[in-house]
Amino acid sequence: MELAFRAVLLAWLGADTTLAAGLSAIVEEAPLRTALPWLALTASASTDWSNKSGRGREIRVALELNYRGYEQLAEAGIIAALEARMEALPPDQTAAGFRIVSLTFVKARAEQRGEALRALVLEYRGRVLAV
Repeated sequence: MELAFRAVLLAWLGADTTLAAGLSAIVEEAPLRTALPWLALTASASTDWSNKSGRGREIRVALELNYRGYEQLAEAGIIAALEARMEALPPDQTAAGFRIVSLTFVKARAEQRGEALRALVLEYRGRVLAV
């Protein structure tokens, strides 16, 4: 379920017109050669979240936004669009074999990586059940 969840998430984010217009890439893992800004699903981990009637997983994902900016709020619009898109992910993912019970923001971490290079990591927890 973890790989299917990752695929659904990347497709959902990539289909957003605001994100697509504002980012050079929305990819799985950090790209080798892509112009800034870009977004990558850099990590995930899952644990059992099954119940008596079916299989389930709790899946944690980390989305990393890399951008260039001298101000902390240089990409505030993209960040707001990303968070809104995550909150709007449809729970019915029957075609992928699961249903999302909950998708919750866990934490964020921002850092400056050298001159004017910034990164924001957003972590989410999804609880899904097989269908």
